[in-house]
Amino acid sequence: MIFEKIPTILTAEELLNKSYRRAARAKHGKQILDRASKLKAEESMLLTAANILSDNLIHSVKKFPSFDQMPPFYLELADIIVGVDEMKMNLASVQWAGDKINELARKYVGMMRNAEDAKVVRKQGFGRISSIVNSIDGNLHFLNDARNKLRNLPEIQDAPTIVVAGYPNVGKSSFVALVSSAKPEIAPYPFTTKGLAVGHFTRNKLRYQVIDTPGLLDRPLEERNEIELQAISALKHIAKVILYMIDPSETCGYELSTQIHLLDEIKIEFGVPMIVVANKMDISEPFEDADMSMSTLTGDGVEKVLDKLVEMLQSYI
Repeated sequence: MIFEKIPTILTAEELLNKSYRRAARAKHGKQILDRASKLKAEESMLLTAANILSDNLIHSVKKFPSFDQMPPFYLELADIIVGVDEMKMNLASVQWAGDKINELARKYVGMMRNAEDAKVVRKQGFGRISSIVNSIDGNLHFLNDARNKLRNLPEIQDAPTIVVAGYPNVGKSSFVALVSSAKPEIAPYPFTTKGLAVGHFTRNKLRYQVIDTPGLLDRPLEERNEIELQAISALKHIAKVILYMIDPSETCGYELSTQIHLLDEIKIEFGVPMIVVANKMDISEPFEDADMSMSTLTGDGVEKVLDKLVEMLQSYI
């Protein structure tokens, strides 16, 4: 997955402690006999600390993927979760700090060679460098928080994809668990699904992808929360077929008319082939407006629904 290689981003304090410990060891490794050897020792301390700091900062920036080349699905999710513009600004600040530390190190090494006491100049250099690192501590915290959130995103593959949508607690997670390798959390209360659960199954040696989205609420896009926007992003960018699930029994906690209203909104908003399936047929009356019926509790009709979805995906293979 494109975010999994991002390393832990150290805080300013952790970076400074790491660099100055290494700098102290670098000095201890030098034999100080005269003014020239003392200068070399002080230079070694400054350059060691600066190199460790700049290398760590610039390496951290490079490990973030390019947002300009990122697939639209991941770009939109990243924007929802952490904010791409804010991410770019924080990365730019860290990159600037890494470059500035290198520049200061060269400047202070030059000053040390012309100074009466190289140690005094080295301490001044340490002070300037420390100030720069401390100035980006907030940026480092932001990037590490972003890294932790982005690493939890599922890996979406380039495969024929079914996106399962509908109101909370209509049986979406149960369906995905029954037909694929995904093991989403299943519980009898709304909003159990807090992200995108991805599963796969194989038919006739072809690999298919099925995605369980968070429960969508029936309200305008601008009023929807982060979790709901993830589902909408999935529908827009990766769905080749949408399985819209309805609970005619209304045991999900939402009236049938409300569920149909959301269905109509999705039909208008997304130009993706869709199948409407009534779930919980074991406890509800037949729903004539549905394309098919099933029960994820008993398993009745589930395989037929999956067969129909695979048939609908044939044009994308």
